[in-house]
Amino acid sequence: MADPLVIFTPSGKRGRFPAGTPVLTAARQLGVDLDSVCGGRGICSKCQVSPGVGEFSKHGVTVAPDALSGWNAVEQRYKDKRGMIDGRRLGCQAQILGDVVIDVPAESQVHRQVVRKSATARDIVMDPATRVFYVEVAEPDMHEPSGDLERLAAALKTQWDISDIRADIDVMRKLQPTLRAGKWAVTVALFRDHRGGAWRLIDLWPGLREAPLCGLAIDLGSTTIAAHLVDLRTGAVLASNGIMNPQIRFGEDLMSRVSYAMMNPGGDQEMTRAVRDGMNALITETAAEAGVDTRDLVEAVVVCNPVMHHLFLGIDPVELGQAPFALATSDAVELPARDLGLSAMNPAARLYMLPCIAGHVGADAAAVALSEAPDKSEDLVLVVDVGTNAEILLGNRDRVLACSSPTGPAFEGAQISSGQRAAPGAIERLEIDPVSKEPRFRVIGCELWSDEPGFAEATAATGITGICGSGIIEAVAEMRMAGIVDAAGLIGSAEQTGTWRCQPEGRTHAYLIHDASAQGGPRITVTQGDIRAIQLAKSALYAGARLLMDELGVDQVDRVVLAGAFGAHISPKHAMVLGMIPDAALEKVTSAGNAAGTGARIALCNTGARAAIETTVQQIHKVETAIEPRFQEHFVNASAMPHAVDPFPQLAQVVKLPDLSFNTGGGDAEGGRRRRRRA
Repeated sequence: MADPLVIFTPSGKRGRFPAGTPVLTAARQLGVDLDSVCGGRGICSKCQVSPGVGEFSKHGVTVAPDALSGWNAVEQRYKDKRGMIDGRRLGCQAQILGDVVIDVPAESQVHRQVVRKSATARDIVMDPATRVFYVEVAEPDMHEPSGDLERLAAALKTQWDISDIRADIDVMRKLQPTLRAGKWAVTVALFRDHRGGAWRLIDLWPGLREAPLCGLAIDLGSTTIAAHLVDLRTGAVLASNGIMNPQIRFGEDLMSRVSYAMMNPGGDQEMTRAVRDGMNALITETAAEAGVDTRDLVEAVVVCNPVMHHLFLGIDPVELGQAPFALATSDAVELPARDLGLSAMNPAARLYMLPCIAGHVGADAAAVALSEAPDKSEDLVLVVDVGTNAEILLGNRDRVLACSSPTGPAFEGAQISSGQRAAPGAIERLEIDPVSKEPRFRVIGCELWSDEPGFAEATAATGITGICGSGIIEAVAEMRMAGIVDAAGLIGSAEQTGTWRCQPEGRTHAYLIHDASAQGGPRITVTQGDIRAIQLAKSALYAGARLLMDELGVDQVDRVVLAGAFGAHISPKHAMVLGMIPDAALEKVTSAGNAAGTGARIALCNTGARAAIETTVQQIHKVETAIEPRFQEHFVNASAMPHAVDPFPQLAQVVKLPDLSFNTGGGDAEGGRRRRRRA
């Protein structure tokens, strides 16, 4: 029988190891970023991991409860002395006995993942749902008996023309002591949503309080969760932070998580707990970074795709895994944050989720529509939110269409042989000399290129660990431009390409970028399998955009906007060379940064924006890629680089792509096509 298979998330690295191999040993041999400072003696606890149990269809494994060795005395001693989250193990103590999926949490990683979702500057008209009011309340009187809440309501009516006040029992408990501590003068935080109705008392403080109340704009992605902490008076972003979505251990893409819920009873609840725990940790860390008390976090706006929407709300996502992809609700959701387990906020904090557009086009796409406003554009604009599942909007002030496309995690470095998430040491930029075929690159955490003086010293601490999403896109595009990969995506041999860096790998070839194996470091290559993974992802993206263009009866768009944290780091030229997006003038291809996060901030700061996007969503026409007969045709044609059929005249003005066709029989670089066998 084969040795047990171990798969590490979020890196996606995997390998087989003899039964009895410690998890820490396997991680080190695979180059997984798992910390340890005590030499594996169970003292430092840096190597904590979270093993999964159940069926992981994405990885093709079923993890038994006894896939790791039993809990031992060293782990128990550490837990008794310092505490450890239930379900976690020490990587130096747990031994691999069967196939297993192991998540390495952020705090156990030496080089923490870089969640690149910083806030984009944006002018926003402030009209928040939660506001503060200073009010002086009449003291109780034996001759006019009334409750403190009623007198507070009367004072608000008289002094601020605010009527119809409601209060939860938790706020009622602090009402009397706060009024007396403030000598009957208090500052109150009141919430009223964009639909009007009653004001809700969120909190109150004695006397005049000038400290800011804050809200959170949260972009809950399938791979990462990003939070912007915002001053609700000014709209200023006080802190931005992000973490990897802890649900990654259940599957890197959305359908894997739906499958996990289907195959494992209670799996949806597991994933709900994981994402809520992760969000609480993110909120606590972001508040600490901003120097804000978590009690001052009184509101949150969350945007996410439909599967994350359901899992965060605690709704089984099984219906989203099969046609007709019915949502439990597509309307906006407004409810107490505590109902969703968000304990790291004010107990009375409110949470708003933008509406979903339909099927697999969710609240994150609605937030992008709010941020980028294609419905107000004179030009025909294509907005692509690039991620594990790409959301695509196309339109102008006359009509807006939307669809989703299952690109998978390859764009984020997963399912790539030397791939990794964005972290210090990961190759993020790459160029290949078209004559010498030699590469030069930059890694996250260093501004120098690899052929510049001082690069080795500058990267000594992090090392060169792998290649992230933006790096693999540039690598494949550069290989195409340098004549190392042909239009069909085939890597040529050393003889065909004229470089020793094209090395045999089984029946195909791989291009060597960096080799530190002699020093015990990684050997970083782009393999034929990597090219295929990128082709599948980019074909799905292009096919989705092309379907929307068909619906509008157009062959060109005026502008392309790349949204999403990943989209912000994509080179437009390299994206066009790959054929990720339709042909357009490169100066018309721009980045919107984290547009979904920006949309969430707009909705947090302006209640009118909530009403507007709820109306806009009703007018966006959803195109379902899964049932469109031409999707497969577009997908197949888009597998070529840049495309098998569609012309790219704008790209041709900037880049001349070599006319090559390598065949498996070793044809010349000028590339005879593969000959048909005679009947």
